[in-house]
This record gives sequence, C-alpha cells and structure tokens, in this order.
Amino acid sequence: MPKKNLNNTATRESILEVVNLAVLLLGAGLILLPLGIVFLTSFAPEGATITLMPQNGWSLANYQDAWQRGKFLLAFANSTLVALAVTAFQLFSSALAGYALARLKFLGRQVVLLIVLATLVIPFQLLVIPIFLVLKWGHLINTYGALILPTAVNGFGIFLLRQYFLTIPIELEEAAALDGANRWQILWRVMLPLSRPALVTLFLFTFIGEWNDLFKPLVFTTRPELRTVQLALAEFQEQFTNNWPLLMAAVAIATIPIVILFLFGQRQFIQGIATTGIKN
Repeated sequence: MPKKNLNNTATRESILEVVNLAVLLLGAGLILLPLGIVFLTSFAPEGATITLMPQNGWSLANYQDAWQRGKFLLAFANSTLVALAVTAFQLFSSALAGYALARLKFLGRQVVLLIVLATLVIPFQLLVIPIFLVLKWGHLINTYGALILPTAVNGFGIFLLRQYFLTIPIELEEAAALDGANRWQILWRVMLPLSRPALVTLFLFTFIGEWNDLFKPLVFTTRPELRTVQLALAEFQEQFTNNWPLLMAAVAIATIPIVILFLFGQRQFIQGIATTGIKN
C-alpha cells in the first residue's frame, strides 16, 4: 500500500507538471502572438494578404523604407541619450536614498519612507502642469533637460534598492567598518556589488520605460531635432495610416532594441525580482 500510494502521488505530480507546462506554453503563445503578427506583416509587400510565411520570401525592403522615411537614426540617438541619462540618475539617487532608508538611523525615517511610497500612487500626468511651469521657469523647455530631469528620481527605484539592501547581512558592513571603511566606501564597495540583480532590474525598468515614453517628448518639446523613437513612431503612423507592412516594420524597429536588451539582462532581472523583499 505505501508503495502504491507513492506511485499515485508521483503520477499526480507528473500530471500537474504537464498541466502547468501546458498553461505556461498557452500563456506564452497568447503573449507572443501579437508580436509574431507584427513581424510577419513587416515582411509583406504593400497590399499583400498576410500569410504564415511571406509569399515572395523574406524581404527587408519595408525596414529600409521605414528607417529612411521615419528618420529613425536621430530618434534612436535621442532616445538612447535620454534613457541612459535618466537611468544613470535613477541608479545613483536610488542607491543613496535606498541605503539611507535601509541602514541609517535618523529622526523621521519612516515618514520619509511613507512619502516615497506615496509618490508611487500619483500618476505623472497629474504633475505635468507644475513640472511644465518649473521647466519653463528654468528655461528648460525644448531641451534635453526637459526630457531627463522630470524622471531623474523615482520612488520605485528607491524602494526597490532599500528592500534589497535589507536582504544583505549587516555583518558584512560591520566587517568592512572594522577594516576602516566609511559609509561611502561600504556603499560602493560592499553593498552595490552585492546588489547587482536589483541594479540590473532597476536599469531595465527605467531604460525600457524611458524608451517607450511618449508623454514627455510630446508635452515638453516641439523641436524636430529632439524627437525620440516613440514620437517619431507616432508621426510615422499619422503619415502611413493605410500601409500596414510599413507601419509594422517601423514598430519592429522601435521594439527590437528593447527585446535584445531584456534578453541580455533577463537572468539578473528575474533574480532581482525574486529576492527583493526577502529579509535574512
């Protein structure tokens, strides 16, 4: 009987694993289906019927045409500059604030943490008017500063790194302090190297969010030389509304860099999300 029960348990576990795998594959298929349609459509000639495989073979003509007509080279440069600058600012500010909230003892620490958390529930769109007035007062409208400074500090990044710092044993800091390290050295030589998964996670969240942002370029800039990828894509859509293969090629051009970036950082991203908030 015990052996039979063990066999039944193993059979049920195998069935559950198969069901879970089937559900995961189905979910992945539903998520990837729109992306697959985009890529298949982008290789079709204008006016052609979309099939599983392009009738005339794979052709990059739509990509070349979309790249030239949409003037994506300048848009890519602007989006990359803005995304990297915002990401660098957020990593720096989040590391400092997150470490202070995780380790330093000072009056009002919990109040500051609550204020940081409160910023997460306020949509950026509600703050656009005061931000616009501040940028106008500082003569930053139609500059890179208008695209970078409004999101240079983010409550999510501060909270994420604070939670990850709490998972690092304090004994490591005490050992570094005994060796003569100050707070600054402890942060940069002990805490941040051990927090690479959280830093990669914040990098991906911030970079992808800035790359996909249309709101700031649309509101704070009007100069064509400051166009970002998403603004260029929106303008491209207005010009070629009925040319779906060309539109899908432009969408693929704007999407491919983000997909490649995520594929390179997915392992650290998953580890950072899985371990954040688990305190030893």
